[in-house]
Amino acid sequence: MEEFIGKLVGVLWSPVMIYFCLGVGLLFSILTKFLQVRLIKDMVAQMFKGGSSSAGVSSFQALALSLSGRVGTGNIAGTATAIAFGGPGAVFWMWTIAFIGASSAFIESTLAQIYKVKQDGEYRGGPAYYIEKGIGWKWYAVLFSLATLLAMSILMPGIQSNSIALGLENAFGLNTTVTGIGLVVLLAVIIFGGVKRIVGVAQYVVPFMAIAYILLSLIIVGMNITEIPAVFSLIFKSAFGVDSAFGGIIGMAVSWGVKRGIYSNEAGQGTGPHAAAAAEVSHPAKQGLVQAFSVYIDTLLVCTATAFMILFTGSFNTEGPDGTMLANNLEGIEAGPGYTQAAIESVIPGFGASFVAIALFFFAFTTIMAYYYMAETNVAYLLRGKNSKVAMTILKFVLLGATFYGAVREAALAWALGDIGLGIMVWLNLIAILILAKPALKALKDYEEQKKQGLDPVFNSTKLGIKNAEFWEQEYKVEDKENAS
Repeated sequence: MEEFIGKLVGVLWSPVMIYFCLGVGLLFSILTKFLQVRLIKDMVAQMFKGGSSSAGVSSFQALALSLSGRVGTGNIAGTATAIAFGGPGAVFWMWTIAFIGASSAFIESTLAQIYKVKQDGEYRGGPAYYIEKGIGWKWYAVLFSLATLLAMSILMPGIQSNSIALGLENAFGLNTTVTGIGLVVLLAVIIFGGVKRIVGVAQYVVPFMAIAYILLSLIIVGMNITEIPAVFSLIFKSAFGVDSAFGGIIGMAVSWGVKRGIYSNEAGQGTGPHAAAAAEVSHPAKQGLVQAFSVYIDTLLVCTATAFMILFTGSFNTEGPDGTMLANNLEGIEAGPGYTQAAIESVIPGFGASFVAIALFFFAFTTIMAYYYMAETNVAYLLRGKNSKVAMTILKFVLLGATFYGAVREAALAWALGDIGLGIMVWLNLIAILILAKPALKALKDYEEQKKQGLDPVFNSTKLGIKNAEFWEQEYKVEDKENAS
């Protein structure tokens, strides 16, 4: 069984997946005329415009919710693993996929806004909704929804709680069972409070922890400031195969950099659109731009913070494809959070293990919150028009159980099963947004035309000839929306 699971993961996350993600991102970059550069000022500006309403959350709250899913253990462990097997050049390719992937994030999040619905008093949307309403393939939408529900409620929470439990045990000697109970209690208080409480926590915790993490990396860079030219030279030379030590693994640098970049920033995976659909905005492109910027925050800021801490202190090992050690600076330390711990310890002795454990706690805990929201959205999709309260309650207890189990048990199999769930999501979503890109491109053109006229863009799907976008069939009007923009 484990051999079969391993082979399935290998198929789903094969090099074909990497090239497909790159190809889709590059295509969307061209079709949007590289909006990730042209409209970067709009991305930042739209983050702080508008407000929440009785049905939706603000743009910033939706950004924080999507970042809580994006910024997780992958930013610490994933970046370290990329360097361990792809060398320092992998960092450059992580930056590249973030730049290209921002356009994919725009397309999928704009589609989520275009085809969102108001259901049970709240905005709901995401890939399942835009697949059914935009393409008309309900069976395909149900398949995506089931894959997401399985991955987010059962398979993935335990991976995050396992990272938290092991980090706290290593740093403070805290028993994993105690950690598991604490996580369940804290998580229950939040998810039983509904989406408003989830985004309320995310909008404060995610920025605070990300800023603290980035600041620490800047301190470490500052204490090793003379190494700036050498580190950047190492990254770029390794990325293009001209470094004497790492030049022979350029293929691994590209592969691991792209793979870990995609896994971390989730552009095109279909996770971000769930949060994007919940935003209260007057035009879908507004939230699409905000979500595109979230890819930059995840990879260009948080992942880069990890990479800089590791590279500026030389706290890494790199293994070649044949098992030869190309760099062996940390004898006996496995690729993962240990690299970041060692980096911090080298500059601030006695601080590394505890800081990384705390960072892992906040990053991973908010990720579990985001998993719940995505799972809840797909339960709402599957049970539209029916009383879903019982199903939602069952979902909460299932996720809490998975969280506790992951904290007290090994999560190796859960990682593999989670990769299967996510892999199915990625393939289904990438195919869907390729087919359905036209409405998002129309929305972008409409947004830019209105901006040129000096207007605050508002959306009318009927005027643009976009069908089945019932929420937008008449020009957006502020009804009971509080401070909506």
